[in-house]
Amino acid sequence: METLNNLGQQAAAAAAAAAAAGKGDADGSGAPGSNTGGGGGGSAGSGGGGAQQRLAVLSYEQVRRLNDVMDEVVSIHGRGNFPTLEVRLRDLVTVVRAKLEAETASGGAGMRVRDIRLNGGAASHVLATESQPYNDLDLIFAVELSGGRDFDRVKAAVLGSLFDLLPEGVSRKRITTCSLKEAYVSKMVKVNNDGDRWSLISLGNSRGHKNVELKFVDSMRRQFEFSVDSFQIVLDSLLLFYECSELPIGENFYPTVVGESVYGDFQEALYHLHKKLIATRHPEEIRGGGLLKYCYLLVKNYRPARPDYIKTLERYMCSRFFIDFSDIQQQRGKLENYLWNHFVDPEEEALKYQYLMLLHSVVEESTVCLMGHERRQTLDLIKELAYHVLFQEQQRLLTQPAALLYANGYYYAPVIPYPCTCAAWMACSS
Repeated sequence: METLNNLGQQAAAAAAAAAAAGKGDADGSGAPGSNTGGGGGGSAGSGGGGAQQRLAVLSYEQVRRLNDVMDEVVSIHGRGNFPTLEVRLRDLVTVVRAKLEAETASGGAGMRVRDIRLNGGAASHVLATESQPYNDLDLIFAVELSGGRDFDRVKAAVLGSLFDLLPEGVSRKRITTCSLKEAYVSKMVKVNNDGDRWSLISLGNSRGHKNVELKFVDSMRRQFEFSVDSFQIVLDSLLLFYECSELPIGENFYPTVVGESVYGDFQEALYHLHKKLIATRHPEEIRGGGLLKYCYLLVKNYRPARPDYIKTLERYMCSRFFIDFSDIQQQRGKLENYLWNHFVDPEEEALKYQYLMLLHSVVEESTVCLMGHERRQTLDLIKELAYHVLFQEQQRLLTQPAALLYANGYYYAPVIPYPCTCAAWMACSS
């Protein structure tokens, strides 16, 4: 047991050192030193000269929530006749890492995985004090992608992992990597230019279920949109714990897990998460400017951390959005896709109209880069989508049965007509 604890401490320290070494955040600032401080939720980075503390050690409660996420069974739905893959997240991570590190002769990629991280909404859920819903499970595999062949090897490793995860009894003779890609992969992205070398493979094709997004990163200049989604949790020490320990995680026996905020200051970002505050840096560096995510946070009752500065940020967001999506059809496609992916639950469906009207207000007040007719065209598009959403919502309400009405201390039930099944009047005998 003592050996296991030592291994966990060493893995966490190595992860923290790797995170801190040579890894500047999006605005170019370097990481602080790699001191791993003790105590749940304590700071793990202590750079000199008031450097921002990017790293922190997770508390027991946070590690417990992380363990629950890793133990969660995810369903990767296949198209057509392909079966649904039911697998624990921790097992999926282990299988993919094994495929990446296996020799090419045995069907692997022959790559070294520097570390594995949980990112995005799931990481925020682990760190938040209140329940934080999340739509996807985002995982980052730090690998070297020096050329086009490396991207192909990563794709082959993921498809090979899916092949290995097929349920028993499924005939594998006619299943090819191409058919696996069509069945289980919903999105593939490859970025290979100056300062950015990474790829994304999104697994799952069923709306309303959590997709698993596997990101393979050599380098990425911009790793976050807002401070509340800037958290990355290094999983290596937890995965080592799973391998070595036969005992479950408990309050007195759990691995040391390190978290990082690529926004810069971990405690500041955590404060923003707990208080539902909106903060970012250089939104002009974000694809789409972070405009749609910003309005999504607003409709979820987040507030700007600096109200005096938010109008300036809004102008940058709008400018970058219209640079990336200059054509009205591109804007329509982006908006419809965002609504489809981010407003899934019935509670969120009801927020669509409010979201679009918020977006309309921001674009109307903060867009300075468009010609007059282009601006009107975009505003008309947003209003059209908003009215369509409102019409759908009213249609849904009209088709629902009326609820109980309460007045003057009494509940009144709606009159529900009941068709008479009698063929004729009954004879009355006196």
